[in-house]
Amino acid sequence: MIEIRIHGRGGQGAVTAAEVLAVAAFKDGKFSQAFPFFGTERTGAPVASFCRIDDKFVRVREHVYNPDYVLVLDPTLLANSDVLKGLKESGMLIVNTQDAIRLKTKARVKKIDLTAIALEIIGKPFVNIPMLGAFAAATDLISLKSLMEAVNEKFSKDIADANVKCLKKAYGVMKK
Repeated sequence: MIEIRIHGRGGQGAVTAAEVLAVAAFKDGKFSQAFPFFGTERTGAPVASFCRIDDKFVRVREHVYNPDYVLVLDPTLLANSDVLKGLKESGMLIVNTQDAIRLKTKARVKKIDLTAIALEIIGKPFVNIPMLGAFAAATDLISLKSLMEAVNEKFSKDIADANVKCLKKAYGVMKK
């Protein structure tokens, strides 16, 4: 089973990202689940969401404690030790940043400036869907086609079209 934890701040779309990822995995013929972890946090407070993907039915319904992948929408969250907590040594961390990253982890670390991509295409720093494009390119676990279909189902046409452009651009940048 592949376990993914997404860290962001309230309002950045971490929960939506997990949901779209789970739908895309389902479209790729896999079993999946997505769920958030937050309480009464307000916009801007740290939140996490989780996604599990497997070739067989996913029965476990608990937080992801030892993720294979950690996706960080807001690089200021790296100061929080919980972001890396439990990340497998064989895992991967993908961070939305343009800055150099120095972390104590044996996991692979990839960075991509998703904020620049979102600002260029959408005009606002919505990085959750571009992060999924980067994830797909870095891992080959989810097809770009299924992600685009999931985005088109989740959002209205105008919002979906802009997000698909971001998704494709982030995918291409990460593949380089």
